[in-house]
Amino acid sequence: MRKKENYIIITFVSTTSAMAAEEYLRTRSVPGRMIPLPGSIAAGCGLAWRIALREYDDTARNMIQKLEGVEEIHTLTM
Repeated sequence: MRKKENYIIITFVSTTSAMAAEEYLRTRSVPGRMIPLPGSIAAGCGLAWRIALREYDDTARNMIQKLEGVEEIHTLTM
């Protein structure tokens, strides 16, 4: 059985915002990846950026704060 881990889940207001965020974060080597929106979270877009809580350091936090179109930031155990 896979060990559960805590993640930061960033939701977006639109798919366009999510795709722009993915491009921005990938080009700046921010850890994480785009995932389908978990069923336990309701948001305007069906995509979310997932980053492990252990990787959510000051650098990642600062990059994410610069994103446009972020709806909410959640902590989730998956």
